Amino acid sequence: MRAMINRRYGDPSAVLQPADLPRPTPGRGEVLVEVHAAAVDPGVWILITGRPPAARLAFGVRRPRQPVRGRDLAGVVVAAGPGVTAFTAGDEVYGTSGRGSFAEFTVAPVRRLARKPARLSFTEAAAIPVSGQTALDAIRAAGPLTGRRIMIIGAGGGIGAFAVQLAVAAGAHVTAVCGPGKAPLMESLGADRVIDYTRAEIDSHGPVHDVILDTAGCRPFPLLRRALTPTGTVLLAGGGHDAPGFLGGFTRQLRAPLAGLFGRRRLRPVAGHERAAGLEEINRLVEAGRLTPVIDRTFPLTEAAAAVGYLARGHPTGKIVVTVERS
Repeated sequence: MRAMINRRYGDPSAVLQPADLPRPTPGRGEVLVEVHAAAVDPGVWILITGRPPAARLAFGVRRPRQPVRGRDLAGVVVAAGPGVTAFTAGDEVYGTSGRGSFAEFTVAPVRRLARKPARLSFTEAAAIPVSGQTALDAIRAAGPLTGRRIMIIGAGGGIGAFAVQLAVAAGAHVTAVCGPGKAPLMESLGADRVIDYTRAEIDSHGPVHDVILDTAGCRPFPLLRRALTPTGTVLLAGGGHDAPGFLGGFTRQLRAPLAGLFGRRRLRPVAGHERAAGLEEINRLVEAGRLTPVIDRTFPLTEAAAAVGYLARGHPTGKIVVTVERS
């Protein structure tokens, strides 16, 4: 099978290369999936570059232990491993793989898969799993949102575009913070107010937000507090993947609980969980027309390095998807 791999860390354009690999075999609780599309997220960039250095402790100190890149996937089940009853050959699925999805075939555990919503293409479905479930867990962490004000920073990005829609579906009044030119999209997704961060700062309306979801990871905690009500909560999800230091953007996540000890305002990190139950919940919202993936660009599999580079340059609108074309 064709796959895009990196056997050493470095710039995506230099180290992410095509390769011919044996087709993988599903083990117990796994299925073999013919991949039709796979999305790009900051975690993919981390696994290619080996930055921040702390990530290498988990994924390989000198080189990646698993060379095929990609996590999100959408495709068709080819074969089921031992003990699998939830899916059979021919089922259209989406979710995440631990063995890499920038390939014609991959193996994925059924606990991280769900049936693809019928109303979505493979390209649209592949955009959901990592960013969509991170946004879902963040909105859950916010608590009941009916009638409350939530600010979403990085609303035009991969996590943010999902979070805006999920917050609207939960009954919140949404302020979307994004870059120039993205206001029409934010309004179409249901945002009540849009702040162009190049023209106004997030505290320009004062401490009126009950919840702030920061997916961008670049604003200091004191500034976030100035836009928050006295008993509000700041949620940190993603962002800062290219920050300097041994821990990179994870330093901010670790500092959040300590910074939230003072006063009644809380700061807490949010990590997305990749699981079938989360995808099933997203399926219901998709089928009801309340959640739609936002896709910036697509790249063919052979241009996966360019797709990751496009993400690294910053500010894509929604998700970037790699498509696997077959002759």
